[in-house]
Amino acid sequence: MFFRFIIIALVFLVANPLEAKKFTYWKVHNMPKSVEKDYYIWRLLSQSTTTSTEAKNIIKEAMSLNKKLRVAYKQRTGENPPAVNSKRDVTPDSIWKRRSIANKHFEQGLKLLQRKKPKLAATNFYVAKKNYIQKHQKDKALFWLYLSTKNTAYLTELRKSYHPNIYTLMAADTVKGAYPKTITQRIRRKKISGFDIKNPIDWAKAKEKMKRSSNASIERLAKKYAAQESIGVYTFLKAKASEYRKSYFPMPYRDVMKKMSPQRQALIYAIARQESRFVPASVSRSFALGMMQFMPFLIKDIAKRKRQKMDLDDMFDPYKAIEYADYHLNYLNKYLKHPLFVAYAYNAGIGFTKKHITNKKNFRKGPYEPYMSMETMKNVESREYGKKVLSNYVIYLNKLGVPTRIFPLLKTLATPHKTDKFR
Repeated sequence: MFFRFIIIALVFLVANPLEAKKFTYWKVHNMPKSVEKDYYIWRLLSQSTTTSTEAKNIIKEAMSLNKKLRVAYKQRTGENPPAVNSKRDVTPDSIWKRRSIANKHFEQGLKLLQRKKPKLAATNFYVAKKNYIQKHQKDKALFWLYLSTKNTAYLTELRKSYHPNIYTLMAADTVKGAYPKTITQRIRRKKISGFDIKNPIDWAKAKEKMKRSSNASIERLAKKYAAQESIGVYTFLKAKASEYRKSYFPMPYRDVMKKMSPQRQALIYAIARQESRFVPASVSRSFALGMMQFMPFLIKDIAKRKRQKMDLDDMFDPYKAIEYADYHLNYLNKYLKHPLFVAYAYNAGIGFTKKHITNKKNFRKGPYEPYMSMETMKNVESREYGKKVLSNYVIYLNKLGVPTRIFPLLKTLATPHKTDKFR
């Protein structure tokens, strides 16, 4: 009888990996308007106890509607949701125009290089550099100016950049120089009061304060969060206050991280920095959750495989996020060995990554490789994500005491047996 009970319990646990919290209309209603509130509106709409009237009222409080909210609303009411007054993008038209011009010329430059017209390509890269606004994009254009002209003056200019990215790292490797300066602060205080790092609404309120503050005020605000448990919030604000001229690379949760290999530590840190800047209660517009930004479907799948009962909100615990990231990376590493390819798969899925790298045009030996394959990926989000995670990975390995340069990592991309099991 006892063993029968255990078997029934295990079957129930595997079939029902999530222990869902219950939310009331008024609890969600009283939350400040934010993407974090949108997530809890979705949670409320997903409850069978939520009435159609409650659903129709709460949907009006959403900041924006994603697919999850639309589907949940229709299931609860039988109707399509009404339009919500989303915040209008206030980016000036002049900025959009410059971005458009820069991207157009950069893409044209790549096409001209593929047609073996480096001089014409360089002209386009120069126009792109003049029009790009963000530092890493200017660095990108500078690096391709160097590749298309072999003029070391562009490397010299690139090495003056304060931004650590694959282009500044590659420029440093070309001349065997030092990488850009990064900041990893050690903070003695362990915890702060009045702020729950696992509460997305507390994080939403902190972001709202930041939006209303000057850079000097944000600098002062950051001091409030100067503690080990809230170092993600602290460095997020510090970077914002410096207008991202200072690059923070925190290394939190050493008690659990140091049990892993340096390579796994570096990869988790690299992904966490890119996904959330180490803010445990992060919520994306698509409702990716926590420091490692897991989608709900993946949380459910891993919980089922690990035979754990948990609520989606448990992913706001940074230790649970690290545990699930480690588990998921074990799966990805069965097929992918290179951090760039793992980053692609973490962001866009292993199927997408397999399709991209098995295309015989990509990541093979040839002129301008592997850079051309890294720049011509059609999925813009994954393309930029992979490059940023790779540079983070190199920086973190060095911080962990493993001397690492980016060139050797890039060189292996054209050697399939060193990078993946698909080619």
